[in-house]
Amino acid sequence: MDFAWNEDQLAIREAATEFGARMLVEGVEERDRTGSFSQQAWTACADFGLTGLLVPERWGGGEQDLLTAVATFEGVGRGGLDNGTVFTVAAHAASCAGPILDYGSEDQKDAWLPPLADGSTIGAAAMTEPGSGSNALGLNTSAEAMDDGWVLNGSKTFVSNAPMADLFLVYARTGPGGLAGLSAFLVPADTPGLEVGKPIEKMGLRTAPTAEVFLDDCRVPASSVLGSVGSGAMIFNQTMDVERLLVMAPAIGVMERLLARSVAHARERDTGKGPIGKNQAVSHPIADMELDLEQARWLLYRAAWHAQNHGTATRESALAKLSVSEAYIRCCRTALQVFGGYGYTVEYGIERELRDALATTVYVGTSEIQRNLIAGLRGLK
Repeated sequence: MDFAWNEDQLAIREAATEFGARMLVEGVEERDRTGSFSQQAWTACADFGLTGLLVPERWGGGEQDLLTAVATFEGVGRGGLDNGTVFTVAAHAASCAGPILDYGSEDQKDAWLPPLADGSTIGAAAMTEPGSGSNALGLNTSAEAMDDGWVLNGSKTFVSNAPMADLFLVYARTGPGGLAGLSAFLVPADTPGLEVGKPIEKMGLRTAPTAEVFLDDCRVPASSVLGSVGSGAMIFNQTMDVERLLVMAPAIGVMERLLARSVAHARERDTGKGPIGKNQAVSHPIADMELDLEQARWLLYRAAWHAQNHGTATRESALAKLSVSEAYIRCCRTALQVFGGYGYTVEYGIERELRDALATTVYVGTSEIQRNLIAGLRGLK
């Protein structure tokens, strides 16, 4: 199987790297310290086309295929330093714009895809609940049918983009337990009965605001149902296949950048007995960084290729997400060790990279959930 990029994809990836280095570096340390979202950085990402990368040109998007989108986000991760903002954009594109494109009615697409594509509307997906965690089918948010629509009641937590979102894709229970009991609803942020809590202070990805969302007799019209009643679990599962790939693609770029920094430091750093890179205690972990990078990279590319050519890629995306996230953390830890005391300082930025990386084994399905998926597809349940 040939995963070589064509000339256009290589050009887009290089342009994305240059964009990240130019627009997603300045001020990131201060924004990380204060946990601040940058509207300026978001707008820059939108102007570059990231928010609508997968949306067809008909609705103002870039109409790129999934492999090209993965290459683009990898480039942004390599060039930029604001991992949180890149995460918000990827989550917006994959978990909100993507499902509307795939399952929305023509009216829903016409209403929401243009502003989602140009970034003037920020999207958020609300699935996780305080009592359900990774158990998607255990959610208790309810949607009760009324003559003129639905009434939503419940609460969501760890909703990425919630503090600044204009549109929520809310998953709620419309029937008894099981896959057929879940439905998805498009709920504008200004809908009466929807309230967003205070931003949750986090260890990492501090420039990516996250909050709870409360639904108290939140009334929405029948036209707010995405897909059909009872199709929520299917929409969510299909969306996750793509979201895992888009949110993990920047990590490949970060790993590549940290590998290059570690090699340069190991060549230059001399403590009196020559460059530290001549010591196997330093050079071997760097070799392992490269091994981790290449293994994770090719699993990610293969998953994107499979999703693009076969429609679904649950097994492949779970393998890629598990591999990339855990390799990403190992890479950051190794970089910190190579830089020693300097790596532990805020000035060098590696401690921030590690804090951001630690989230990847938790969000979009924990590593344990990915292992459950992989084992379950082998009949081990």
